[in-house]
Amino acid sequence: MSDENLPAPDRVSGALHPRDTARLIGQSDAEQGFLDAYNTGRLHHGWLMIGPRGTGKATLAYRIARFLLSQPSDDGGMFGAPEAPSTLDTDPQHPAARRMAAGAEPGLFVLKRGGAGTTESDQQKNFEAGKFAKEIRVSEVRKLKNFFAMSSADGGRRVVIVDAADEMNVNAANAILKLLEEPPERATLLLISHQPSRLLPTIRSRCRELRLSPLNEADMAEALHQALPDTELDQGALAALTSGSVGEAIRMTNLSGPAIYSELVGLFGTLPRLDRSRAMRLADAAAQRGAEDKLDMLVDLIALILARLARAGTLGVTPTPEACQGEAEMIARLSPNPHQARRWAEVAQEVDAKLRHGRAVNLDPAALILDTLRHISQAAS
Repeated sequence: MSDENLPAPDRVSGALHPRDTARLIGQSDAEQGFLDAYNTGRLHHGWLMIGPRGTGKATLAYRIARFLLSQPSDDGGMFGAPEAPSTLDTDPQHPAARRMAAGAEPGLFVLKRGGAGTTESDQQKNFEAGKFAKEIRVSEVRKLKNFFAMSSADGGRRVVIVDAADEMNVNAANAILKLLEEPPERATLLLISHQPSRLLPTIRSRCRELRLSPLNEADMAEALHQALPDTELDQGALAALTSGSVGEAIRMTNLSGPAIYSELVGLFGTLPRLDRSRAMRLADAAAQRGAEDKLDMLVDLIALILARLARAGTLGVTPTPEACQGEAEMIARLSPNPHQARRWAEVAQEVDAKLRHGRAVNLDPAALILDTLRHISQAAS
């Protein structure tokens, strides 16, 4: 249900839908935590999946939903209870798995941001066009009433995935809280959260947590191969730039992030005398009409390079592996000690405030980026 075949608000272009991802890599502890609860009869009605973006929270939610909806609804009768499952894997030919793959499973509801607009017709039109509201509204949560009413007839399990719970407005959050306080029979709510601190404390207290961690180097390499089997990019560099987030690695690949970061490293290599013409080319490229995604990427990468400068100087070591050729030399020169590292940490905060303000008031993107780079240049003097 819930228009599963229509665009997803935060789906990364080029990435498999989480329901279609073959395997969840590197999160065995979270999987086992849920499986243990199921097998010991302690299946909670509310589960909160937390961790950085791109680490597999949505994939885990769909794996759990597929698992729950494929389990037998009785105790085995005269043949005894079925053997306790040892994995969340589900036969792809199981009817529930096939219905989920087609986006047509009546026991599953995916709660996400609806279309932008104030009227119902505008919201539906914008949703189908991929224009989404900035938050999950209470009107989206109200659709659950019909879902539970329609799906209760067969007495089977019902699963709700909230993707992402951080995006609920206050009214929507309170409506979900009421469901957690008085859950319908045989219903399981799976809440995905990138920033759990933004959730109501009462929502967190009524859910069991499944924590997903950034992938280690080996798991990241395997996950990148699954997600990007044909990429020719250095997977070690991608891992360094994305801190163990496969979703971010896909986004970065799609938007030429490694190339942009390499250009930033080259530009920082000219500090403290900023190569103005090079800076202008970088700013102009990210500020072209229709290049909003690349502007977002450049802003994120400026924050990343400042963070890597601050971290390296504080710890007294250069990042390993390098995110691009020449990065280690640039960092060693610009952040040689903890004193300079503290300055870079301060600059990171200043730049973040400058960029947020500039974008909020719609300053010219090229001028904003150029002014930001000049500010960074002054800090290196």
